[in-house]
Amino acid sequence: MKGLTDIEGIRVGHVSDFEAVTGCTAILCGPEGAVAGVDVRGSAVGEREVETLRPGHLIERIHAVVLAGGSAFGLEAAAGVMRYLEEQGIGFDTGVARVPIVPAAIIFDLGIGDARCRPGANMGYEAAKGASNAAVEEGSVGAGTGATVGKLFGVKPSTKGGLGSATVGLGNGVQVSALVVVNAFGDVRDPATGKILAGARASESSAEFVDTAAQMKGGVVRKGFAAPAVPTSTTLAVVVTDAGFDRLAVTRIAAMAQNGLARAIAPVHTSFDGDIVFALSRGEKTADVNAVGTAAAEVVAAAIVRAVEEAHSLGGVPARRDLKRR
Repeated sequence: MKGLTDIEGIRVGHVSDFEAVTGCTAILCGPEGAVAGVDVRGSAVGEREVETLRPGHLIERIHAVVLAGGSAFGLEAAAGVMRYLEEQGIGFDTGVARVPIVPAAIIFDLGIGDARCRPGANMGYEAAKGASNAAVEEGSVGAGTGATVGKLFGVKPSTKGGLGSATVGLGNGVQVSALVVVNAFGDVRDPATGKILAGARASESSAEFVDTAAQMKGGVVRKGFAAPAVPTSTTLAVVVTDAGFDRLAVTRIAAMAQNGLARAIAPVHTSFDGDIVFALSRGEKTADVNAVGTAAAEVVAAAIVRAVEEAHSLGGVPARRDLKRR
């Protein structure tokens, strides 16, 4: 399985700045685009063109999705993807120009690496130019380069997050895939066992996870931030199926896919998180919307686990694989 690129016509490209510890990811939907919907949770959302995905909007198809680091500055990466697609003659035909429809969402990764360096239009352009249908590169790459998880005590005693992708097949041959950037406030848990895989640690030198949810229920409040209200966490997911659906149905799939976040992240959808799930239909196969939504939740949870398992230590924040060696 290749992850999101298992869906025919989907291409994924990353650009990663490992010195500044940030990056962006472009997901291209092909010349004809894809029917898209969205579900937004949490209270700290950074996005662009999300309103175009609401049921009833004039434009039903989009041509790419951009995920990026850099906080709100990173939304500029979408302009580079638009430029690349326009050069390819891809976009909504207005009669005088083709306008690529490119929703985007960002994570806050300014607390790791160099906060002065953020993804911009040039990085977005290169991510789109380099997009391919090869197996999706996972871990600390693209928009997941600067991702961290478990920030109850701040970024330094957190664990490295990242980008993961997975695919599940339905019995009728329909495929459902997800790509997730995991930069959560909460801990990542194994959905099957509840075991913490990556999350908040007691100190920068500790390899033990403290269990964020238990700490919060015990009265511990978020610490280690000069401005407690600063939104520094978000999980972004893109779910794609090769079954054919309209805007209303893919919006339902996006909502059901949010259950995957709840299975693998605890706590989730906090006031510090800006969680967004995009859902795309790119195909004509027949499937029940509830079956696809159920599969979407499953594959999102699997992609979250892959993100932390494939991550590498960067910016002074250790990854799960390195904590296990201590």
